[in-house]
Amino acid sequence: MWTRRARGTATAAGKVTRSRSSNAGLKPHYDALVIGGGHNGLVAAAYLQKGGLKTAVLEKRHVLGGAAVSEEIFPGFHFSRCSYLLSLLRPQIYKDLDLKKHGLKLYKRDPHAFTPMLEEGVSGAPPRSLTLGSDLAMNRQEIGKFSKKDAQAYPDFTAHLEKLVEAVYPLLDGPPVNIPGVTSGSLRTRLAAAKTLIPAVKFGLGLGKNIPDFYEILTAPATKFLNQWFESEPLKATLATDAVIGAMTSPSTPGSGYVLLHHVMGELEMERGAWGYVEGGMGGVSQAIARAAQSYGADIFTEKDVGHVLVGSDQAARGVVLKDGTEIHSQVVLSNATAYVTFKHLTPKDALSPEFIKAVDQIDYTSPVTKINVALDKLPNFLARPTPDHKPGPHHQCSIHLNCESIEVLETAYKEAINGRPSASSFLPTGRCWK
Repeated sequence: MWTRRARGTATAAGKVTRSRSSNAGLKPHYDALVIGGGHNGLVAAAYLQKGGLKTAVLEKRHVLGGAAVSEEIFPGFHFSRCSYLLSLLRPQIYKDLDLKKHGLKLYKRDPHAFTPMLEEGVSGAPPRSLTLGSDLAMNRQEIGKFSKKDAQAYPDFTAHLEKLVEAVYPLLDGPPVNIPGVTSGSLRTRLAAAKTLIPAVKFGLGLGKNIPDFYEILTAPATKFLNQWFESEPLKATLATDAVIGAMTSPSTPGSGYVLLHHVMGELEMERGAWGYVEGGMGGVSQAIARAAQSYGADIFTEKDVGHVLVGSDQAARGVVLKDGTEIHSQVVLSNATAYVTFKHLTPKDALSPEFIKAVDQIDYTSPVTKINVALDKLPNFLARPTPDHKPGPHHQCSIHLNCESIEVLETAYKEAINGRPSASSFLPTGRCWK
């Protein structure tokens, strides 16, 4: 695990602790510098070091991880401060960095979702609930409480999404298409750039006759897509959460269908679309990546606040200056900060064109998300699915969706948010903590 000592940075257990009060261990020159020790920055550092470039990571905070970090907020309770589930980290990274060897331990989330209904029940029965998981027979039984027709359609729905995702996979691990290289330059340049078209060609061939379906889910509102398949509101609302979570959007916003598809693009231990919990919280992901990077020889420092990027006369990045005045030179500088922070706060203004700065200013970072970390003295006991003696049930192991009885609830919450008001009935997806 990562430990914090009185006179040292957060380092992997067993590694030499570097002093916070000085720059001990920090070299004046590296082949590559990574600003920020979030999980993306750590992945980049691991690959750079593995490829033979002497690399250092400079993290502002006392703890590594960025959005994937675990901290003890309340005494005895550790939380994943921001991200809380794992799926979209590419399988190739697991393999290349041997993250299991470096301590990454996963627990698949199954069932996936639990939606208790806010209702009085029918004919004296308790309120209903909807639980979805990897067991298709159980899913059909659960959905059948609300619609027999939807229960029959659900397997075809999941197969349809899987077919689209299968076609997208070549794009996820391939480089972006080099459009300028393809359209201009020498013949040699164009031929080299043409290789970046290969994943896109594979994508098109994989879609085949499903290209219209992919275009629709890419551009259409999630409501349009879901209404084509289902009639029951609890099922549509539960599925629609994946179209809006983390985004300032509603199920009726054009393009929200893609967000729905995006959340089934992941993979966990060779199971497509699976999500899971990390032992030790999401900080366990960052810790494993950091240990991998260090095993290749990367230097990782915390409490090293970068003031600005050094830019040479040729307008290329040549290193960084810490806020304490320390200069560190390098051939390459990568930033794990946002584009706004990187180019507005860390990069000298005269190194960037006005057009580029204008484009950075136009990036929309609006988010409707508030994450509340709560320490509980016992598990919640739902009227829709009571558990005796507060013992854990399968529904306690998945994402619990509150205020999710209909898509209209999600729409209303969105409308209130864009008008600057806290939602009177907010959609609440609950995660997990551990003691």
